Amino acid sequence: MGVKIVETCLRDGHQSLFATRMNTDEVLSALPELDKVGYHAIEIWGGATFDACLRFLNEDPWERLRKARKICKHTKLQMLFRGQNILGYRHYADDVVDKFVEKSIKNGIDIIRVFDALNDIRNLERAVKATKKYGGECQIALSYTTSPVHTVKYYVDLAKKVEKLGADSLCIKDMAGVLLPTTAYELISELKKAVKLPIELHSHCTGGLMEMTYQKAIEAGVDIIDCALSPLASGTSQPCTEAFNFAYQGTKYDPKLNVEMLNAAAKKMQVVRQKYIANGLLNPKVLGFNPNILIYQVPGGMLSNLISQLKQQGKEDKLDEVLKEVPHVRKDLGYPPLVTPLSQMVGTQAVMNVITGERYKMVPKEINAYLHGQYGQAPAPVNEEIRKKIIGNDKVITYRPADDLKPEFEKLKKQYKHIAKTDEDVLSLALFPEVAMKFFEQRKADKKPTRIKLKA
Repeated sequence: MGVKIVETCLRDGHQSLFATRMNTDEVLSALPELDKVGYHAIEIWGGATFDACLRFLNEDPWERLRKARKICKHTKLQMLFRGQNILGYRHYADDVVDKFVEKSIKNGIDIIRVFDALNDIRNLERAVKATKKYGGECQIALSYTTSPVHTVKYYVDLAKKVEKLGADSLCIKDMAGVLLPTTAYELISELKKAVKLPIELHSHCTGGLMEMTYQKAIEAGVDIIDCALSPLASGTSQPCTEAFNFAYQGTKYDPKLNVEMLNAAAKKMQVVRQKYIANGLLNPKVLGFNPNILIYQVPGGMLSNLISQLKQQGKEDKLDEVLKEVPHVRKDLGYPPLVTPLSQMVGTQAVMNVITGERYKMVPKEINAYLHGQYGQAPAPVNEEIRKKIIGNDKVITYRPADDLKPEFEKLKKQYKHIAKTDEDVLSLALFPEVAMKFFEQRKADKKPTRIKLKA
């Protein structure tokens, strides 16, 4: 059995390279060919696509999914789901998580990849149960990072818990592209001994070593790898699909993908790539490598965000100081993996520490909530001096944060009955109230009949 490939160009590929701006027509353009390639799955939804559809593209993300499902007859469709955060940036009540999972599967998703930024298993439980309840395939992703606590043993122990939770497969989600080839070999080897689940590897080429890392993971027995079609591969995206298909042709790892269909799809995606290079959204800088991420653990998206924040303050010369401060903030906060929303939180705190000249003089409300335990359990002990400086003697919760949230779906349904036509509309409004409201009001206005005044 060869290594299986999940195609990411229609979700993480364009999210990583040009801020998730590919519109639905572009997403659908190459889907007939991609559907005949022979992938394990096509990642097409979730992550930032939902927000981007509503916020920037004036599109209904649910409609994109339904259209994709109509075209895609042979290949499973996959999405990325942020556990109790769903696709938003806060924890949502259990009934909203349930309803979102139900509607995702009903509208066309086969595989839901669920992760939590802190790898707090409690924040995954509800999404996993819901996925199984509604007949979906559930993959749990472990956010990969390096720190004194994030050892191979740490991930093996987590994998055993994930298997007990009911996952159908396990993913190592290396969002910053910092997994080294030798570590990948050891990690995958130990995971294969510890659990019976199929194991997938997801990473990014930002640091310049991911092809080597994937190769060592394949040699260690990884079952599935995430790759992107060549026009949207490499740089801050995933390794190239066609390259791995060619590299392992005729070996026991042969993915056996249809080269003719790959080439046909790549031609269509090349048109998309050229459009975004021409309009400036695809900056050639993101197509290069930045080995410094291996030192600072800063993912590509987080790095561009830090530069943007410093530019707004006229402090671009402070970037090196901020990059050096990031690991210190991370240590103070108990070594959270730098993935949404923690990457933005840690980065903003590092910027504030450097610009004010006093560590934790200014603190974002999200960091305050984190230190109250409202995001879940930190991987390592938090610096208690820092916690006390920020939240004083306030109580820190040790239970699952969503236990404090009352059911909210029916309440939202009543609240938005004047504008929401379907449960899917209600869910859009639940996640992004202001952005979705603007979208639905525009939709309503567009459907009003135009009155023609007749001349007397």
